[in-house]
Amino acid sequence: MSTQAVGTAKEVFELLRDDLRAVERELARDSDSSVQAITEIAGYLREGGGKRIRPTLLLLAARALGYRGRGSVRLGAVVEMVHTATLVHDDIIDAADTRRGRPSANTTWGNSRCVLAGDWLYMQAFRIALDERNFKVLDLLIGLTQQMVEGELLQTETLGRLVSEGEYYDLIYRKTACLFRVSMRLGAVLAEVAEALEEQLGEYGRNLGVAFQIVDDVLDLTANEETLGKPVASDLREGKATLPVIHAYQHGTPAERAAIDQVLADQSFERVSHPEILAILERHQSVEYALAAAYHYADLARALVADLPESDERRALLWMPDFVVARDK
Repeated sequence: MSTQAVGTAKEVFELLRDDLRAVERELARDSDSSVQAITEIAGYLREGGGKRIRPTLLLLAARALGYRGRGSVRLGAVVEMVHTATLVHDDIIDAADTRRGRPSANTTWGNSRCVLAGDWLYMQAFRIALDERNFKVLDLLIGLTQQMVEGELLQTETLGRLVSEGEYYDLIYRKTACLFRVSMRLGAVLAEVAEALEEQLGEYGRNLGVAFQIVDDVLDLTANEETLGKPVASDLREGKATLPVIHAYQHGTPAERAAIDQVLADQSFERVSHPEILAILERHQSVEYALAAAYHYADLARALVADLPESDERRALLWMPDFVVARDK
């Protein structure tokens, strides 16, 4: 990431410093349970860090629209708690051993406890949201969790085979972009703006989330394990076809298609190596194609907040797409 981007990231953190610290305190307090295993698992996940991009978006949306109440901190904790719960379930479904450079929670506490801890985090998030006494908030969160669960189920049905670009975009919306979209909409709901503006900010979140996931999928194929914090090419090892792979397949020779089919079916690189797949992607400029798509969605997101009233929060929202596409992990 460029020096300028890092500098801007520090400015955004400084802008939201007090609120983000309050979100962390809220997460710590609300993750405390009378059942020790839940408290331990939730604490371990919280200490693993993360970009906190979803609460950041909610806080920026609310503040850009003039809201300064305590609700944005509470709902910031809610969206991060929902995100954490999905990560717990994802790691179990994917049989992942690492997360953000550390052993995944299920390797320490086992799948059964982690499933239940994830369920508890979901329910706790809804309990906190209920304090807002706002049916629109609950409606958005219920729809969100349904879409995310549907996304996980749909993905299990596509493992081991190629998917179309349409299927891919539907999956990444359900698994990632819908939470970005709801985070922005929740900020707008707190500010009590018109429905059209709420939808506009939701579309910003959707486009930003799509760009975010495309970049994630590119990094999964091209980054090194030390930077990524997990084994490279995890998606292919799990039988998932992402945008660069789909593009290479569409433009590949019969032999190249057969190689991609083999890796997806085997869910391993035993018969076709990771470097061989990278060479296919390079021949067809498939990584460049995927990154161009990410930049396209980032541009769409940026345009959707360009007409907001001038403020530090608006400038931060205009910068966020750059951060999303320029990151290296």
